[in-house]
Amino acid sequence: MPNYRRATVLAIFILTALYLLTSPRSSSPSTPQGLPQGDGSTYAIPTGRPSGTSQQPSRPYPPPRQANRPNNPNQQPMAEPASKNLRDKLQYQFPYDLEAKFPAYIWQTWKYTPASGDFGDGFRAAEASWTEKHPGFIHEVVTDKAAVHLLMYLYASVPEVVEAYNALPLPVLKADFFRYLILLARGGIYTDIDTAAIVSTTDWIPPEVPRSTIGLVVGIEADPDRPDWKDWFSRRIQFCQWTIQAKPGHPVLRDVVATITDDILRMKKKGILKSNKMDKSIVEFTGPAVWTDTIFTYLNNPNYFKMEGKNITWEAFTGMESAKKVGDVVVLPITSFSPGVGQMGAKDPDDPMAFVKHEFEGTKVFPMLRLSELTGV
Repeated sequence: MPNYRRATVLAIFILTALYLLTSPRSSSPSTPQGLPQGDGSTYAIPTGRPSGTSQQPSRPYPPPRQANRPNNPNQQPMAEPASKNLRDKLQYQFPYDLEAKFPAYIWQTWKYTPASGDFGDGFRAAEASWTEKHPGFIHEVVTDKAAVHLLMYLYASVPEVVEAYNALPLPVLKADFFRYLILLARGGIYTDIDTAAIVSTTDWIPPEVPRSTIGLVVGIEADPDRPDWKDWFSRRIQFCQWTIQAKPGHPVLRDVVATITDDILRMKKKGILKSNKMDKSIVEFTGPAVWTDTIFTYLNNPNYFKMEGKNITWEAFTGMESAKKVGDVVVLPITSFSPGVGQMGAKDPDDPMAFVKHEFEGTKVFPMLRLSELTGV
C-alpha cells in the first residue's frame, strides 16, 4: 500500500511539472512595441531603424500571407522598364508631380567654372546676379566635361540617352540638349551663361496663380509680325530656350528629350551625324524650333487637355504683354526674357515685366541670332 501511494504522488508530481513547463508564461498577448493598443485599427510598422539602436528589431515569426484578391480589371501590370519605349522609360524614371514645389536649382553650362581664371570677366557679373537674386538656391555652373559624368549618373537607367548625348558632334548641340536633360531629371531653372537675372524667379509668376498648378514657365523669344518673318525665324511665335523654369518630369521635357534622342540615333545609324551632313539645322534639331513645336504639341494634346474648339496656335500668344497660363504652362511676354532688343514689342529692361537680360554673346543683331544656323553659313 505504501508503494501504491508513493507511485500516485510521484505521478501527480510529474504531471504537475509537465503542465508548468508547457503552459504559456503570460496570460496576455504581446503587442509590438510602439503600436497603439485596444482600438481595433491596423497600423503600418515602421521599417526604419530606431535612433540609438545598432541592429534591426528581430521578427521571430514569418510575415502574414496576403489574402487572395480578385484582379482589378482597371489596374494595369507594371511592365519592366527595359520593355518600354523611350518615352515610357523616361516617364518611369522621372515622374511628374504637378503639386510639388519648383526645385531651388539654377543650372548653367560653360567651358569653365567661375572659380577658374579662364571663366571670362564678361560673364562674372551676369553669373553672380543669379546667386544674388536667389539666396538659398543651389547654383551650379556645369562644365562640358562635368556634364558628361552628371548625365551618365542621372540617365544610367536610360543608356540610349547617354549614347545620344555623347554622339553629338558639336558643342552647341550638346548645350541645347543638356538643358532639357537636366530639367527633366532635376527641375529648377536653366539659363544661358550670358544671361543676367533682373528679378527673382519668385516674382515671375503672378501671386494670384497657385504654384501647385504650374509645371513649366517659358517666355516668347520671337514674335515677328512682318511678311518676311520666315527669312528671319523658324516659327511665327518662337519660344525661348535660353531661360526655362520647370518641375522635373514635365511632359514637354520628356517629349523633347525623346524626340532629340530618336533623331540623334537615327542620324548616327545612317552615318550622317556630322556637322556638314545632318539632315536638320541646329535650330530644328535641338534649338528653339523643336522646343516650340514640342510645346504646341503638348498644349494641343487631348491626353493632357480637354480640347474645346480650335487648336492653340501662335495667334494665342502674339502681341501679349502679360503672362498667360494655359493648363500647367505659363507663357511670359517677349519683354520678360528679351528686354531692350528694340523690336517685336519688347520693352526696356526697367519694365515691370522684364525678368532676365540676355546679352546674346557672339551675335550683333537680335534677329540674326539663329540665321547663320538656318542658312548653314
